Order: sequence, then structure tokens, then C-alpha cells
Amino acid sequence: MTNSAHLHLDQIPGYEGGPLAHLPELLDEPLFWLGHLYSCVQSEETEELLFGADYDAAEDFHRQLSGGADWPTFTVPVTAGRLHIVYRNLEGDAGTDYLLHHPDWDRAELLATDDGHFMGPGLSWAELASAADNGSAGGSTTDPHSRLLLLLPAFGDTAIPATAAERLASALHARTAVEDPEQLAVALLEGQGPCGPTHWTTSRNGQQINDGFYSFRNPTNGFALPADRLARVTAALAP
Repeated sequence: MTNSAHLHLDQIPGYEGGPLAHLPELLDEPLFWLGHLYSCVQSEETEELLFGADYDAAEDFHRQLSGGADWPTFTVPVTAGRLHIVYRNLEGDAGTDYLLHHPDWDRAELLATDDGHFMGPGLSWAELASAADNGSAGGSTTDPHSRLLLLLPAFGDTAIPATAAERLASALHARTAVEDPEQLAVALLEGQGPCGPTHWTTSRNGQQINDGFYSFRNPTNGFALPADRLARVTAALAP
């Protein structure tokens, strides 16, 4: 699926692994999205809505994707900096990492990991929608539908607007070949991945934090980002 002919990216500060490969053409492949969104599925019914008759084809596609030496990497500009979505093709420890970086930072902040030991959520709905709508160039795509779907596995939020299902359905219709994007959108927003819906609040210091047991943005977790880094993440993602 990947080879040395692809454009390799500079290392993300503080992130070890790679080689990181720029592969925006994957975003035009409907089978890519089926595997990418799989962790958002929390029931057999939702799995059927996502894969339909394409389960075997999607499984084969992602087996090839994860079996290469390159680590497919996508970038999404945000208010201040960029979100990086890295397919971690590490033998025995494959997964997808969601990292936020700003040029002034010495290292990127890991917001979520999508693998057998899921960590997150890293984004509220407002932050997700803002990143999807960011019109800045320099990312893997300027398409808001692709950006929304790229970041969806890192999202979890109990407070989503009434328009969220319609918006997600539009993205699914545009980028995938699923038969019922409207019903799938509702199901994905009900389940919201391994962590489920998470409650977000604003701390006394203005930090956007949540109550997720596996979230780096929950200050009560022993592994949470320290206060100063929570603050800079909040500023960078501010809608």
C-alpha cells in the first residue's frame, strides 16, 4: 500500500516513529474510511451500517495499509497550529495517534490514541467542528467532510448540537459509499467510540477539560497533561 516513492514528512517534534508518509490520496478511497471509523462502532447494528457488503474488502485494504513500512500521516490546520493523524504501523502495536503541535512548542501534545488501549477523547464537538471548518491551507485536505471524518475517532462529547447528525451524515455521504449515511451518523454519535460521550467543562483557569477516565485532558487522571499544557491545547483548538 505504501512505498518509498511517497513523500516523507519531517518528524513531528517529540514523536518517535515513522517514516511519516504524506498520502492524501487515501482520503479519496471509500474503503479507507470504513476502517478509519471502525473504532467508533459500538454495536453489531452500527457495524452493519458501516461496512455493509464491503467488510472483507475494507479489512483487506487496512491490512495492506498497516503492513507497510511507511506511517500514513494526515494534517489538519487548527486555530493555532496543526493536528496530526498518524497511522502507527508498529509491529505488535499498531494504531492511530492524534497529536497537536504549534511551531512555538518544543513538542507535540498527544491528545488521543486509537488502538487496543484507547486513550481519549481529545476533542469536544465544538473543537472538532472548528477544525473541520478551518479554511487554512497547508493540511492534507481542505475538504471539511474529510477533516471531520479524520478527527471523529478522537472526539467524545455529551453536548452535541441538534445539527451534528445531519452534518456527519453529509460527510459520510460525500466520502464513503455507505447505504444509509443518515442512520449511521445517528448511531455513531450515540456510541462515540470506546470512551463514549464525555462531559466537557471550562476550568477556573479557562482550560477546556473533560471527565473521561482515559483522557489526557482530564486533570484528575494521573497521566493528564499538566495545567500549562492543558492551557496551550485549549488556546490552539479554540473555536
